Amino acid sequence: MHDTSTGSDTGTGSDTRTGSTGNTARPSRRAVLTATAGLTAALTVPATAHAAAHGVPGERRLRALISRMTLEEKVGQLFVMRVYGHSATAPDQADVDANLREIGVRTAAELIAKYRVGGIIYFAWAHNTRDPHQIADLSNGIQRASLDQPRGLPVLIATDQEHGAVCRVGRPATLFPGAMAVGAGGSRSDARTLGRISGAELRAMGINQDYSPDADVNVNPANPVIGVRSFGADPDAVAGLVAAEVRGYQAAGVAATAKHFPGHGDTAVDSHYGFPVITHSRELWEELDAVPFRAAIRAGIDSVMTAHIQFPALDGSGDPATLSGPVITGILRGELGYDGVVITDSLGMQGVRTKYGDDRVPVLALKAGVDQLLNPPSLDVAFHAVLKAVREGELTEARLDESILRILRLKARRGLFDDPWADPAAVDSTVGTKAHLARADRIAERTTTLLVNEGGTLPLDRRRQHRLLVVGADLASPSGTTGPPTGVLAAALTELGFTATALPTGTAPSAATVDKAVTAAQDADAVVVATYNVTASSTQRTLVERLLGTGRPVVAVAVRNPYDVAQFPAVPACLATYCWTDVELRAAARVLAGRVRPRGTLPVPVQRADDPARVLYPIGYGLTY
Repeated sequence: MHDTSTGSDTGTGSDTRTGSTGNTARPSRRAVLTATAGLTAALTVPATAHAAAHGVPGERRLRALISRMTLEEKVGQLFVMRVYGHSATAPDQADVDANLREIGVRTAAELIAKYRVGGIIYFAWAHNTRDPHQIADLSNGIQRASLDQPRGLPVLIATDQEHGAVCRVGRPATLFPGAMAVGAGGSRSDARTLGRISGAELRAMGINQDYSPDADVNVNPANPVIGVRSFGADPDAVAGLVAAEVRGYQAAGVAATAKHFPGHGDTAVDSHYGFPVITHSRELWEELDAVPFRAAIRAGIDSVMTAHIQFPALDGSGDPATLSGPVITGILRGELGYDGVVITDSLGMQGVRTKYGDDRVPVLALKAGVDQLLNPPSLDVAFHAVLKAVREGELTEARLDESILRILRLKARRGLFDDPWADPAAVDSTVGTKAHLARADRIAERTTTLLVNEGGTLPLDRRRQHRLLVVGADLASPSGTTGPPTGVLAAALTELGFTATALPTGTAPSAATVDKAVTAAQDADAVVVATYNVTASSTQRTLVERLLGTGRPVVAVAVRNPYDVAQFPAVPACLATYCWTDVELRAAARVLAGRVRPRGTLPVPVQRADDPARVLYPIGYGLTY
């Protein structure tokens, strides 16, 4: 997803008392109540069903808030927007420039004052997530900027904290294994714990909506955009883990988001850059893709994110699901009975821009039944397109009111009218605590999957195999982890009593690089190779084959897709970690060293490399010792 952040001081309610960030300390609950004109004390809605809101306490007051909003304020409430900068009022000059270039404002505070957006999304690359206290200050600055406006409302502050490959808030926050690793562990209790701890840490930093969990059932090994972000290929197993994570996040006061409806798990095209087509029949969709979304809805999911995919069996118009009335209103709302918030995936992605212009996309999404419009490439174009559609009668103001009511219910359910603020004390007592980090380590140990272990190659013996060479892929680590993979593995193995040397060889090692690794292996007692998305033509295969020729024990560690094992029929030992974040690599090192036994099992099948129609290792396969 594409995003941006914020600029400079606007004078709209900013407070310089907190120094360099330009944001404010945590205001009192009294300030919130005052800022929302005394209407909010009774607005806390129970976190039960989304439906039949006429009986929900505070409903009349929510409708009263909507009745006082101008049309422009209503349109703004529908948007969730990126913004550059670490501060709501005083970002760095480079971020001011980026905001002016992409949004026409200098800061998050100016963005809110100009467009009255209902939500903001954080990204690491937009410099929103430097460290926990900075994030809390930014969140409080955003909330104050919004509440200081006439008829000001609290803001939904969101991010993609999936863990594993997609994580926007890094260390020192607690980072957990990603979804497919959790799928390998198979524990709903672990999934719920992940959501509860991650949610508590996000909420302490003022983030109140997480675009997680991924509810896609990944049945395509070549899926370039979902893959290890999915819990697996078994719809019932995925459904149980999705529901557990949803309950964990929402118990911590953070709105969870099931994505990407109606299911993005069988694509060979990345919707960021193209327009995928899902060829499943309606019957297969019911049996496969729909199952986790139904489970999420039963678990009380606060929001559902749409997919920019074409699904002819559900809508033959050729429109992306994000813009499809039959999919959003007909199936998600009608057949599945969901009346919570529906949010688009980023409107800057190519999958939703292929058929229509940027001025039509937000209007068509609202007509289809969407509530929140995420991250349009040009907010000004999108905002005025919706405004024009209402003024010209293509959209009614009553239709906007329906979506705004859902959004306000969500804000009330998550307690934002009562207390939207990040508490600096909670940052210190909650984010990245020793207890949380230890829970992440224990969960990771239950995910590492042993796929091959010929002749008792593993565990490694630090007396007979004291000198280890760690080679392989050294791609950039996901947000906020130490990385790179060979260095993390080598350091972890050294801490466990080995002498391990890291020699990065990359994802496409040259002949010279392979020669260098083979030479280095002569001085090692065993070799560990980190592999990454290996294909039949990859020179990673050449590297492994040449290392096997040295006579040294060779252990392959697939640090992303578990399908790598099919490309190494002669390797005597192979582990799957499902991601290359520190927590998973450290757990793999403990398994290699025999400190813990491997307990993960495959959440997806692995097909033979020479005959993809045949399964090499089925779902549920995994060795131990």
